[in-house]
Amino acid sequence: MGDPAGIGPEIIVKAFRERPALQRQLVVAGDVSTLQRALRVTAAGTASAVESLLLAEIGDMADLAAVPPGCMAVVQACSLAQPAAWGAISGQAGLAAAQCIRWAAQAALTGEARAVVTAPIHKEALSAAGVTYPGHTELLQAEAAGYLGVPVSALPVRMMLSCPGLSTVLVSIHVSLQQALKAVTPDQVLQTIRITHSYFQRAGMAMPRIAVAGLNPHAGEGGLFGREEIESIAPAIELARQEGIDASGPHAPDTVFMRARQGAFDVVVAMYHDQGLIPVKLLGLEHGVNTTLGLPFVRTSPDHGTAFDLAGTGSASASSLLASVDAALAATAV
Repeated sequence: MGDPAGIGPEIIVKAFRERPALQRQLVVAGDVSTLQRALRVTAAGTASAVESLLLAEIGDMADLAAVPPGCMAVVQACSLAQPAAWGAISGQAGLAAAQCIRWAAQAALTGEARAVVTAPIHKEALSAAGVTYPGHTELLQAEAAGYLGVPVSALPVRMMLSCPGLSTVLVSIHVSLQQALKAVTPDQVLQTIRITHSYFQRAGMAMPRIAVAGLNPHAGEGGLFGREEIESIAPAIELARQEGIDASGPHAPDTVFMRARQGAFDVVVAMYHDQGLIPVKLLGLEHGVNTTLGLPFVRTSPDHGTAFDLAGTGSASASSLLASVDAALAATAV
């Protein structure tokens, strides 16, 4: 469901209305009252046939088969006394979001669910709830590691952001820029290339073409603008190539995304969060998908935030959420 104070519940309802076939495929881990409110908010101005979408509360994933046609199946996955105030950061909303994420993760880890699609959460709300993880990726990683009985360090994950024509995987995620620069090590870069290669192979691509971006302007210009390309990135690429991975670079970061979009590469490995996410969000925020690589289950998410300014208006678009659902269905169909 995402943060109940944001647009997550509304875009979920809109997705079910726009794609009725999803009613036989998806279960919402959320709060019944919050989703009932979303049904009312998003019904204004819709055709009567579409307004008829109903909510069916179920106990677990196995009950989906018994849900009547025209109903959105919801599991009460969190303890929320009443729907959260729209657009307000609160620990109550953050806790509810975290509880829903954990419920969904366990459903996927036990094999009850084929994949997890997460609606947007608010990092400040998570923190206000006492959740020590900064976002979905780290929380899901911890849930998976705990279920498997291994330390988090033994389950490395990476974030991939995709829009039509461009996919990019990040070496580091939610850390300061200073910490991100320190994360550009041969081991981290090589691990990212390996995780990327493995994901695309599981998705049915025998030999994905992986472009690795440089860190510095012009990829360091032979050491004139920094030595990270020479000392960290290029050695990782060479090791990956020795393993049979089609990795190339380091490429100039100001042009590599354009080249990938033109078809030269299947995916770009970017050195830090904003380097990789700015081009994706510029090209396709409404259809962007966030995929977590390295988890033992498929997880996707819209490439946008909670949009507190739109919460409660019923005007938020479900396009990115539907793209995330499509990506999850495609990944689990292979």
